[in-house]
Amino acid sequence: ETRRRDGGGRERAGRAVSGGGETPTGRAREAAPDPAGEEATPAPGPAAPGAEGSAAESAGGEASAAAAGTAPPAGEPAQGQAGRAAAAPAGGESAGPSGPRRCAVVAVIGLPNAGKSTLVNAAAGTKVTIVSPKPQTTRLRIRAVVLRGPAQLVLTDTPGIFAPRRRLDRAMVAAAWGGAADADIALLVVDAKLGLTEPLRAILERLKGLSVPVWLVLNKIDLIDRQALLPLTAALNAELPFAETFMISAETGDGIDRLLDALAAAAPPGPWLFPEDELTDLPDRMLAAELVREQILRLAHQEVPHHASVETESWQERPDGSVRVDCTIYVSRPGQKAILIGEGGRRIREIGRRAREELALLLQRPVHLFLNVKERAGWDEERARIRAIGLEDPG
Repeated sequence: ETRRRDGGGRERAGRAVSGGGETPTGRAREAAPDPAGEEATPAPGPAAPGAEGSAAESAGGEASAAAAGTAPPAGEPAQGQAGRAAAAPAGGESAGPSGPRRCAVVAVIGLPNAGKSTLVNAAAGTKVTIVSPKPQTTRLRIRAVVLRGPAQLVLTDTPGIFAPRRRLDRAMVAAAWGGAADADIALLVVDAKLGLTEPLRAILERLKGLSVPVWLVLNKIDLIDRQALLPLTAALNAELPFAETFMISAETGDGIDRLLDALAAAAPPGPWLFPEDELTDLPDRMLAAELVREQILRLAHQEVPHHASVETESWQERPDGSVRVDCTIYVSRPGQKAILIGEGGRRIREIGRRAREELALLLQRPVHLFLNVKERAGWDEERARIRAIGLEDPG
């Protein structure tokens, strides 16, 4: 299932099941058995987006949170530059709104917390990828489809690039560099407030070997003195001559239209990779898991957010048009599990309520959301768990 835009460019709910009937994680779309063995308590009539959930510690040591809201669908992942020749044209190369069609895959890369996801969401005009104040929020490549006249821009949000320690970290960094290598254009998003740091120098050094054009995008320009921008731009271009340089604020939207217009002009002629009304390639099952993880990042502190993983175990369509979603949260240690559940189950209830409301807004139908918290030591070193969250294991 995918989220789509209507004829006026606004988001609407829609469904497009992939031909293989599987999500990018390889899981079949049919509903799996209910791991919690519990039913949501239905309100009279369809569950309202603002309905409260409930949470309790079960006898088996799992915390369950039920919530009601709305939800849409998503389709297959986009094919990058390498797979373009084999892709079935989405509408062929016929003329777009103002000329022959053009298409570009654009990788958005940079250090953690540079504002990459905020930029992708602002460009898409809707929430496609989760955001939080904490670094390493993005763990997998997520594509947003942006239309600009006859050009289709496939913006690939990638994990922040950092020094990896765990198998999970290595998979995240590999996803970022893989996204850059598969693109037509790479956007290096730099936090202008932080400037030229040693970790950024390491990225610039590796970018020198990239075969695609690299554009510099100075972000968060609203947070620094404008007089500091030109010296910073000169210093960065001295390290790596960029094909283009843009100054933006992804938070306020300043400069984003100019960036998108330039990307559309630079897009090579060719068929679109996505149908005209598609917004993203993120399947609903993964969207649900990501929204739960976003609330963990926002509501839990210390080491917990970076040692938690969320998987959608079951997605069951109901006759009344609602959907039941069961997600499992894996943590590494008992103390992390206790923090997530909170006193009397208050924190897990709030995580479920917020995630359900967000899902309701994006998917536009009632949702019954159940959260289970399980301790699984070393999950971030397990190949199966890494594949389950949508990453390739680099070994």
